[in-house]
Amino acid sequence: MAQSLAFLLNVPETPEDQGSPEPSPYDESEMHDSFHQLIQEQSLWAAEEGLELQQRGPEASGSDHQALLGPEGTVAHSTATLRILASMPSRTIGRSRGAIISQYYNRTVKLRRRTSRPQLGHLGRSARPSLRLYDLELDSTALEEEEKRVLLVKELRGLTVAQRDHMLRAMPLSLAEKRCLREETRTPRGRQGRRGLPSCCNRFQYACVLALHDLGLGLLSVLHVLTPWRYALKRIGGQFGSSVLSYFLFLKTLLAFNVLLLLPLLAFIVGVQAAFPPAPLGSVPAFTGLELLTGAGRFTDTVMYYGYYSNATLNQLCAAALDSGQCTPEAGSLPYNMPLAYLFTVGIAFFVTCITLVYSMSHSFGESYRVGSTLGAHAITIFCSWDHKVTQKWASRLQHDNIRTRLKELLAEWRLRQAPSSVCGRVRQTAVLALVWLLCLTVTLGCTLAIYAFSEFMIKSPVSTDREGALLALPLVVSLLNLVAPYLYRGLAALERHDSPVLEVYVAICRNLILKMVILGILCYHWLGRRVGAVKDQCWENFVGQELYRFMVMDFLFTLLDTLFGELVWRLISEKLRRGQPEFDIARNVLELIYGQTLTWLGVLFSPLLPAMQIIKLVLLFYIKKMSLMANCQAPRRPWLASHMSTIFISLLCFPSFLGAAIFLCYAIWQVKPSSFCGPFRTLDTMYEAGKVWVRRLEKAGPRVSWLPWIHRNLVENTFPIYLVSALLLAMIYLNIQVVRGQRKVICLLKEQISNEGEDKIFLINKLHSVYERKEKSRIGRTQEDETSPVLLTDDRDT
Repeated sequence: MAQSLAFLLNVPETPEDQGSPEPSPYDESEMHDSFHQLIQEQSLWAAEEGLELQQRGPEASGSDHQALLGPEGTVAHSTATLRILASMPSRTIGRSRGAIISQYYNRTVKLRRRTSRPQLGHLGRSARPSLRLYDLELDSTALEEEEKRVLLVKELRGLTVAQRDHMLRAMPLSLAEKRCLREETRTPRGRQGRRGLPSCCNRFQYACVLALHDLGLGLLSVLHVLTPWRYALKRIGGQFGSSVLSYFLFLKTLLAFNVLLLLPLLAFIVGVQAAFPPAPLGSVPAFTGLELLTGAGRFTDTVMYYGYYSNATLNQLCAAALDSGQCTPEAGSLPYNMPLAYLFTVGIAFFVTCITLVYSMSHSFGESYRVGSTLGAHAITIFCSWDHKVTQKWASRLQHDNIRTRLKELLAEWRLRQAPSSVCGRVRQTAVLALVWLLCLTVTLGCTLAIYAFSEFMIKSPVSTDREGALLALPLVVSLLNLVAPYLYRGLAALERHDSPVLEVYVAICRNLILKMVILGILCYHWLGRRVGAVKDQCWENFVGQELYRFMVMDFLFTLLDTLFGELVWRLISEKLRRGQPEFDIARNVLELIYGQTLTWLGVLFSPLLPAMQIIKLVLLFYIKKMSLMANCQAPRRPWLASHMSTIFISLLCFPSFLGAAIFLCYAIWQVKPSSFCGPFRTLDTMYEAGKVWVRRLEKAGPRVSWLPWIHRNLVENTFPIYLVSALLLAMIYLNIQVVRGQRKVICLLKEQISNEGEDKIFLINKLHSVYERKEKSRIGRTQEDETSPVLLTDDRDT
């Protein structure tokens, strides 16, 4: 017969337990339930193990137990050890409904207020639960699950309505199970006391909360549906991957920036001036249609350009004008100063755009450069990417395409990391890369010299007002070079043969960025360095605004022609050569967006409605590029994961583009003399002096507004606050970098600690297994001695 196995439960008392308060009966009951379950499982495993040992016999007992190796070797556990490992909480929770109910029962116990429970010291010893009340008989699984369910229902009834609903909503159970638990937690009407019966006010309040919650969810769903280009972006991402999708997401980001820039300009400059239009200076020219390309003619004397805005007060009738032409307000009033509003609105709009850009860049950096490793991304994509709320067929197909493209990108990135590279191959590739870079820089230098020479020719031979079409010459040449040079770069890049498609895109972005920034630098010098002195009898601010308008229109037309005809011709040539459809050129198209946005920021001071033109251009460009992408392009032959592309695009938009535009506008405001017969700053030496004139008026207005001149004198004119804010910004950036580094170190330490914990567990399992083996060997030895001792006794008797 099998021997009965005894269990000894020895829990030593620690000094901390002596000074701690005595637990409540509920906590002790929970502890006894855990011990009871542990004893039942151990008794079941021991009984099964004893039966196995009896069936095998002594001779086969050592074959089942193999020696356990370290973490680097092959691990082979015994049957009992495997059962113990399988019963660990990390492997059992979530496997059955009973485990989930038991887990949430433990949570609800913690939510109960312990102050309302009787202390264990106030109860008699006969009322205290004890381990003696529990027997070691094995209960069935259904009965044990039902007991856990009853305990969970009792604990849920003790919670508040909000806590109960939150707990039921968070349970990973089916809706039918949740409904049954909700019905069981409701107290029957016959047993409801005065305390359990909700009042009319409580029921009305609960109904109002539910109604507001449903209304909020409905509004959120409506806003989610109204997201611009939501389905189109999902389709592009599923069919062409995240690399092509990053271009359209960047276009959408630029659209949001322009809307944010346009709103204050419309509210405080354009709308106010349109409500108080100035007197016309002469006859209005007729509309010929050429104004749509040149921006001159009929558009000159409109709210579109700087020269239309007056330097008068716009919220009251103007008093007698002085000899300087400045409109003087009545004494003691605070009029709407148009020069000040123009200057401060443009400055505040740029400041808000700067803050938004920095926030977007930091947010994108946090999303793409996450702290930690990306191990297990393939498994997460396979098992955790599917949205089970999708019910429509087209949505499920779209989600299937997204997951498939994501897996292709992950596998391509993994293969790229695993690919070997030889020293000779790297040296040869470096030499080819240096040669191609030299040729590309030569092309960039040639384009720069051509634009500079042509701009000087345009200054030496001015165009008359009758020949407005000749004003398109410089924008036409610049746009043509911007179109041809990227194709030369693309042809030269074919010689490099980069192993990584990400590196290929980054190199193309750098080359196109150098070309665009050098061209814009030459144009800025042409406008503020040469054109201001050449234009004497005209409003040079209007001319610069019209030039930027022409550059934007020509850039859009060349992009349109290149998209509709250039990509179509390229597709036909590729199909004739049996190379398939061409791929979407991400670098060239992204740099075209950055170039157009830089033109918009450069022209805000001279044409306040230029962001509106950029919004129209971006909307049209989205649909045109989407149509050309679907018809003429194919998915990348070498899929690659564009995890950092959005961060790179925002960074390029912030530092070379926005920073250059801000320097250009600051130079125009602080150094360049405005025109003397147009615009809101016509009587001033610089645009910045409008703030000083406003301060002098405030000083005469009275003591009520004396704090405004103090703010301007100490915060605007004084350079110390600017240096202080810059230092604080740099300190915040430095601290953010240090925090990220600290988080990485902490994560590395935690990973090392997790590894050490795993090694400790393996060591403890090995030790337990060795103790178990020694006990088995000693038991087998004793049985063998017991069997041999009667034989020796019989032999002695015989002799």
